Amino acid sequence: MDIKISPSVLACDLSRLSEECRAMAEAKAHMIHLDVMDGHFVPNLTFGAPVVKGLRDKTDIVFDVHLMISRPDLYIEDFVSAGADIITFHIEADCDTEAVLKKIKSASVKSGLAIKPGTEIEKAIPYIPLVDMLLIMTVEPGFGGQSFMHDMLSKVEYLRENYPKLDIQVDGGINADTAKLVASAGANVIVAGSYLFSQDDYKKAVLELYEICTNSKRHS
Repeated sequence: MDIKISPSVLACDLSRLSEECRAMAEAKAHMIHLDVMDGHFVPNLTFGAPVVKGLRDKTDIVFDVHLMISRPDLYIEDFVSAGADIITFHIEADCDTEAVLKKIKSASVKSGLAIKPGTEIEKAIPYIPLVDMLLIMTVEPGFGGQSFMHDMLSKVEYLRENYPKLDIQVDGGINADTAKLVASAGANVIVAGSYLFSQDDYKKAVLELYEICTNSKRHS
């Protein structure tokens, strides 16, 4: 599976959100990771579908929307209409997981399913036929800048061994060192926030992270 870099705007200068998204698109990032939080499923608030919609005409980059909300079933249509290309929600959310995945797929949008660190990987397995991407959280969801949880690597390794064609995304605590670990374990969609947006040269930062992951994958 090809490596894809998805900068998380949770770590960008939110007062310049559209400019930051365009800058990452120009830096050849493969997609933009948009964290939607409701203050209930996770203890933080960010933004909703209107912000995604407002960004949509500013850039053609793939919008990788991560719903960290309790009732994703109530908002799928809103995010589809707003221009999401990938919609990922949590298996731990208060909804019918299979029904929500089917709703996303029926809208011709790619479907993603996320699991928190404390959730066993086996719980996600029945849904893989309906999933385009599985997101392994390598921190507790809700805030950026947390430390990477190394014991999540076994989940990535299990998925890559058993589902070689599945897009496996990791999110949380990604930097040059941890990127090597997740790529070597089999992840191919790499979410990075603070590590990328703290760099002065976004193009150089994206390219370097891509090369780190690609080289690690070759040697795994």
